[in-house]
Amino acid sequence: MKPIFTQGPSITSRLLGAAILSIVLMVLDHRQNHLETLRSALAVALYPIQYLATLPASLVEEMGDAFSTRGQIQTDRERLSRENLELRGRLLKFEALEAENMRLRGLLDSTFKIGERVLIAELIAVEQNPFSQQVIIDKGDASGTFSGQPVVDAHAVVGQVIHTDPITSTVLLITDARHALPVQVNRNGLRTIALGTGLINELELPHLPNNADIRPGDLLVTSGLGGRFPPGYPVAEVTDVRHEPGQHFATVSARPTAHLDRIREVLLVWTLNPDDLLQEAVASPESTAETDEVRQ
Repeated sequence: MKPIFTQGPSITSRLLGAAILSIVLMVLDHRQNHLETLRSALAVALYPIQYLATLPASLVEEMGDAFSTRGQIQTDRERLSRENLELRGRLLKFEALEAENMRLRGLLDSTFKIGERVLIAELIAVEQNPFSQQVIIDKGDASGTFSGQPVVDAHAVVGQVIHTDPITSTVLLITDARHALPVQVNRNGLRTIALGTGLINELELPHLPNNADIRPGDLLVTSGLGGRFPPGYPVAEVTDVRHEPGQHFATVSARPTAHLDRIREVLLVWTLNPDDLLQEAVASPESTAETDEVRQ
């Protein structure tokens, strides 16, 4: 249908005018950048429309990233938790190995002080009877242990073997009430007997006269009497000396120098006579010797 009333230029004229105007504007913009301000203004005006148009896609993408990131974080958290647990377990093991290494170093250092043939043994059980101070070690007849064999740790005398099996031995601690050990005061050579009291941290020294030269802090060492323990091994430290009026003997207590309540490894001692010591000094180490046996 043709319009009844026509006003203004025709559609062709309008199209031609718009095309000419567009060409002129493009030439001006390309040559002299006169429309940069207009373009910036239009960009600012159209930004909200562009933002709203892209908002749904952005929200979907962000939600996907959020769920993916949350799942990844959860997975990483579980993995790190497992790794942390494993590392803590390994750390505890390393600490135990470090402590064991320090104990073994102490034992090895003590072998040079002892000057005897020794063998390292490990505790595998502790006597549960409160009236008996005994432990079981992992060396027996197969290793050459024997009843009455002295047992020491890195610090002092621990006790002596009282029973042997093919692969284990029972050690009576010096604090057992049945144990008696000839000792002497290292300061002046005063000889006495150290008796066990049944308490893990106490020995008693009976039959010492009230005028005996002994005082707290004195070191007690084995005297060598009786032939069971070689002389010169540390045993205990005097902790209390009481002189009671009217009594013939003083009451003397001592604390064992060995760590009887927390030992893990001990040394079995073979006393060497002078001929054996000479042979040990001139003989070269044998390649077939036991790795845990130390000679000096």
